[in-house]
Amino acid sequence: MIKKIARISLGGALIFAGVSHLTFARKPFQAQVPDDVPLNKDDTVLLSGVAEITLGGALVLTPEKHQDVVGKLAAAFFVAVFPGNISQYRHRRSAFGLDTDRKRFLRLFFQPVLVWWALKSTERV
Repeated sequence: MIKKIARISLGGALIFAGVSHLTFARKPFQAQVPDDVPLNKDDTVLLSGVAEITLGGALVLTPEKHQDVVGKLAAAFFVAVFPGNISQYRHRRSAFGLDTDRKRFLRLFFQPVLVWWALKSTERV
């Protein structure tokens, strides 16, 4: 039951984050896009928002026998977007209340938690 709650909570959080990418938080999310990404920053934010909504929905709706695959995809997504968090820290870009070097640095340690959460909440027993 705890795994199910964790999985659905993570899925809901991803859906919310994805919707925020597409609507009210587009500008703050652009602060996390590294300068060397070959796409326009707004396009990158929109595409990652769609990916988050898709992954979140999959975490919530996928049947149990396929959840481990979805969990691995979500974990891979969290790894893939980690350079954006590093970029935000390195370039001292403020967004989402991360307005000091210390806050931006501490944020980096949350990404491995998301990877672990995605994997543990979807692993087969």
